[in-house]
Amino acid sequence: MATGRGRLLQQLWFGFQAPRLPPGGAGAAPGTDREAAGPAGFSFRKGPSARCAGRTTLKQCAGRGRRCEQPSTVHPVSLERMPSEILLKIFSYLDAVTLLCAGCVNRRFYHLANDNFIWIRIYSTAFSPKRSNWKVNSAETTAVSMNLLSVEDKEAGYWKKEYITKQRASVKAALAQVLQPVNTYTGLPVKTKEALRISGLGWVIILKEKNGKEYIMEHVDLSINDSSVTIMWYGKNWPQLATLSTLDLCGMMPVFMDRSKTPSKNGPRWHSLIAKYNLSNLTESTMIGWDRLIRIFCLHPGLLVGLWKREEELAFVMANLHFHHLVEKSTLGSATVPYELPPHTPLLDDNPECGLHGYQLHVDMHSAGIFYMCGTFRSLFTKKGSIENGYVKLVVISFKNNTEHLPLIGKVGLSWRTDVFNGCIKSCSIMDVTLLDEYGKPFWCFSSPVCMRSSGPSDGPNFLGHTYYVDYVDSEGKVHMELVWIRETEEYFIVSLVLYLRIAKINHWFGTTY
Repeated sequence: MATGRGRLLQQLWFGFQAPRLPPGGAGAAPGTDREAAGPAGFSFRKGPSARCAGRTTLKQCAGRGRRCEQPSTVHPVSLERMPSEILLKIFSYLDAVTLLCAGCVNRRFYHLANDNFIWIRIYSTAFSPKRSNWKVNSAETTAVSMNLLSVEDKEAGYWKKEYITKQRASVKAALAQVLQPVNTYTGLPVKTKEALRISGLGWVIILKEKNGKEYIMEHVDLSINDSSVTIMWYGKNWPQLATLSTLDLCGMMPVFMDRSKTPSKNGPRWHSLIAKYNLSNLTESTMIGWDRLIRIFCLHPGLLVGLWKREEELAFVMANLHFHHLVEKSTLGSATVPYELPPHTPLLDDNPECGLHGYQLHVDMHSAGIFYMCGTFRSLFTKKGSIENGYVKLVVISFKNNTEHLPLIGKVGLSWRTDVFNGCIKSCSIMDVTLLDEYGKPFWCFSSPVCMRSSGPSDGPNFLGHTYYVDYVDSEGKVHMELVWIRETEEYFIVSLVLYLRIAKINHWFGTTY
């Protein structure tokens, strides 16, 4: 392919070079012999042979008494000045990735790069019928021939769209195959980390100003936990917070995936909207912690925004994403519409307590790779009498049962960093919750920043310490955790953990009518 392009450009170069006189005319003085500008804006260094040729030409002109006239205008050769036929010929040698990149140069290149004759060739090469025993199905052959005949009947760019659509379908199928095995312990795909690696998946935030201007920032740092991923953005070139209105969190992956090659950082990328956040919600009600340099704000779902205390400008952004449907949400949506989960079909169960028993909970509390808690609780159940105000109460750790109380390991704090500073905000962390139903299917999953807030001295007879609580709320349920600080051992003990599941979610999931 490279040889074909080289010959074509070489012939084109000779065609433009033949009728042209040397720079300055045949009788011009040689002047400096360091460099001369070529017709395409390239610079060529003159050698001794070029100097001799110049002097010989001058002598011939002087001997004959002629006067060599300079050309009136010099038109540099560039791709934009080439006829469309030649550009289409050049484009026909490009692969799909390079052709898409060429279409981003300008409006003319975009229309030329949409040529159906080029894309039908790429499409047919990639998805042509595979031979079996040196025979091809006649129906498939006829279909390909009909496609080739109908190129002119399609609007410009039709076969480019068809090629991209089919490529994305193949990527979806390949990722679905990787994510098919499920861990019976967690209820999550076993190979989520492998899917992230082979897909070249990354994440971007799109900061939108009130006047419509957008800033796209790729993630700077990434850490993969047991059941979630934590993504960081920081730098020195943040736009002013007062001018911003919203923040979009998107997954970003190459349009074309080749499992045999390492994903390239260049080339066309696909954006999949995960969540949209309103930056006007950075108020006291969403602030969860601070230190001497920054204040941090939590925006649901799972976004942490750090602001410098002094300037009240952006310091960093941290996103926390649970593994449940992570790859699908990050790859199968569009730039404006998030991925929509497939409809859930309830499993029929004649048990009168259906949806109220057999739950399994896995809880992690961590930050920067340090886990303060990692616990699994099985055979959780509740009763119809625990239904109140649209929620059902599911007790995980009972305040009255001392044997169920658990310590938090280490000094709890949420680590943050920028390109200049780093720090740790006390009493804050990331909480990952995975709740499985009685069939081992993920029922409620989230990953979110949380903070421990003081509730005063404990009134219980068995504790002599300061009491704290952690609360989390979303559209599917609530988490309430109570902790006691034991001064003698300098550690937190979880003395109560209760989940409140929304009845509407239970009825939808199990087909009940509580």
